[in-house]
Order: sequence, then C-alpha cells, then structure tokens
Amino acid sequence: MKKSIRAFAPATVANVSCGFDILGFAIDELGDQVEVSLRETPGLEVIQIAGDGGKLPYESEKNTCTVAIQAMLQKLDYKGGMEISLYKGLPLGSGMGSSAASAAAALVAANALLGYPFDKKSLVNFAIEAERIACGAAHADNVAPSLLGGFVLIRDYHPLDVIKLPVPKGLCCTLLHPHLELNTADSRAVLRKQISLKDATIQSGNIAGLISGLYQADFGLISRSLKDVIAEPTRALLIPGFYELRDAIQSIGALGSGISGSGPTIFVLSPSRKIAEEVEKVGQTVYQKVGLDVDIYISEINDKGAYVI
Repeated sequence: MKKSIRAFAPATVANVSCGFDILGFAIDELGDQVEVSLRETPGLEVIQIAGDGGKLPYESEKNTCTVAIQAMLQKLDYKGGMEISLYKGLPLGSGMGSSAASAAAALVAANALLGYPFDKKSLVNFAIEAERIACGAAHADNVAPSLLGGFVLIRDYHPLDVIKLPVPKGLCCTLLHPHLELNTADSRAVLRKQISLKDATIQSGNIAGLISGLYQADFGLISRSLKDVIAEPTRALLIPGFYELRDAIQSIGALGSGISGSGPTIFVLSPSRKIAEEVEKVGQTVYQKVGLDVDIYISEINDKGAYVI
C-alpha cells in the first residue's frame, strides 16, 4: 500500500440554466489537486494549502477536503490518520465548483490510499457533506460531475440517484470569469422562496428538453431549452455583463448561455470549438465595455472526472 497519493478533480458548471441543483457537467484541465498521506497519529490534518491567498481554513471541521474524507472514514469505521495538502487551481467564489473540486480530489486520493473500498459514484455521498460546509446546502450538481465527469443528472437526493447523460459530439463550452468574487451563500440568499405554477411548468419543460437534446444530439433542442426562469432572473443582477454577453452571442451560432453555478462565471455552450472561440472574442469585447477584467477558458466536456495522478 502506498503511503501518499495525489489526485486531480476538474472544475464544473452546475445548474446548466434550467437544471437548478440537479444538472452539471465537468470541464477539462481546470481544477484542484489534493495529496493525501497516511500517518500513524489518528485523525485528519491539513498541513498545506497553496493557491488560495490564505483564505481557506486549516481546521478539519471547516475544510471541504477533510470534511469529505471524514464522512468516508466514518462509513468505513477507519481509525487511522491522514495528512492533506491542497493545491488550488480554481479561484474561490467563481461559480466553477471550487469547493467541490477540492472535496472530489481529496476523496479520490484517500479512497485510492485505502485500496479503493468505494467506486466513484459512491464517493458522491461523502462529497455532499463538504458542500454543506462550503455553502450551506448539500447539493451534488458540482461534486457529481467533478467525480464522474461528463453531464450528470441528480434525479433525487433521498436516496441519492445520480445518472450520467450522453454528450453530443462537438459540444463545447466557453467559460467567462469576470474578476469579482460572488459568495455562494449570498447568491443563494437572493433566490425566491416560492415560484409560480407557470414558472415551474416552463422550467420542467426546459429541463426535459435539455436532457432530450443531449440524448438525441439535437443542438436546436438544447438551444431552445437553455432558459432559466427561476434562479437566473435574480442572480443575473449580481453579475455585470451577463445580459450584454447573452445578447451578443445570439448572432454567432452559440447555443445559449447561463450562470455557472451561483456565478459570477458565465458559461456559453456551442456546437463546435470554432464557435466557442468566436464566443471568446465577443466576451472580451463585452467585458472591455463593462470595465472588468475577465478570464476566458474554452473546453470540451470532460468525460473523465477526478483521477489519481
């Protein structure tokens, strides 16, 4: 048995417009790394955090890596100890699943270190506990795609029912991360507590249409379904440039846009990498006018998910 293992987990886009808390997909290359080592002393200890600007907690009850691993160890009734080093590759409060990537990488490393007692789908249950600590809600639309890769549907939480969806060939994502931090808890606080029957019906139709579009590789149906009438109307007000970008991409063949997770990152889906690159150019122009610096990433959908390095 190895004494130390490092794992990588990718960034994710959660909600995917209409799929609030139930849909997400994984991004290539961007992500976090976590190294987990066995030690003789019982308990979990975070010994290093890099790339966070000193903002993340070292306390085991507050750090998403240790919270996730602890949930797994309790299930195993494991009494040994581990040391954790976290290497952040994702900005905090970005809407790209930063806390989820840390938890997913930590679980994959710890699971490998113990000889793979769980498959990756089972690890989602433990990663959810880390999300509860990070943002106050035990949702899986970031952690599930980060662990499993691809497009993922969370059909239910009680018990957890996670379904991996097909990804049409050519589907590509452009992520635009304006330089501002938007706390997930604050972004959830602006959501309406009640929605109308009309909005619920529209949202249900769009979710069904988006999933059908993925199965049928129907880009037109995917485009028509990328509409959120529940979370986006209030959250978009917190994100400068959101509506300007949405309007600007309509004429270049992009399928649609939305808020990645709770924001402020915006995702745009395109039927090809060529169009995704056009979205990048349009996005740069939009944010120059808005007066904000922006980081832009282009990625196919990552079907691999988290893995041991």
